[in-house]
Amino acid sequence: MPNPRLMLATGNAGKVREIKAILGDAGWDILTPREFGIVLAPVAEGGRSYTENAISKAVAAAAASGLPALADDSGIEVDALDGQPGVTSARYGGPSMRDDHDRNALILRRLEGVPMPRRTARFRAVVALVFPGNRVFTREGVVEGHVALAPQGANGFGYDPIFLRPDGRSTAELTPDEKDRISHRGIALAALRPLLEELRAQ
Repeated sequence: MPNPRLMLATGNAGKVREIKAILGDAGWDILTPREFGIVLAPVAEGGRSYTENAISKAVAAAAASGLPALADDSGIEVDALDGQPGVTSARYGGPSMRDDHDRNALILRRLEGVPMPRRTARFRAVVALVFPGNRVFTREGVVEGHVALAPQGANGFGYDPIFLRPDGRSTAELTPDEKDRISHRGIALAALRPLLEELRAQ
């Protein structure tokens, strides 16, 4: 029997690689919109939580493809910035921010003079699995750490270069295999994996 198909509600190359690395042997054929031959309209991430945003994106992808769909929403929460950027991480700083580098630089500027003990932060991710008809499952992953004084490492994407793990390395200094095991998204996806395997067997 062929594997059931699972639509990803993202074309982000970094996320696609992580998802396929963690879930690729869970018994599903994981497809990007491009591989399936569709273009997903952008979904406004106006929800008040990662969960709302992830579900909205997965619902839209399931409706467009007719397949079960997987989406995530994630962000960095900096305690000295009252939990910002949080759910606005991808849009932090507004339209003047051109890319991840600009958003990282903005956080570092806003933390100038803040000592390392007070630079506590966490990465949080929620993944949502939605079936046509809007049967919804969610899982969450959280990783605690600190904001670095300057970017470190050349791997990863987003806020990885400025997020320090307890061992002093930034997430951008992890190998892809390490990141898959211990990142916030990796933890959430690993928590979802048994459910996908169970649903595959039904």
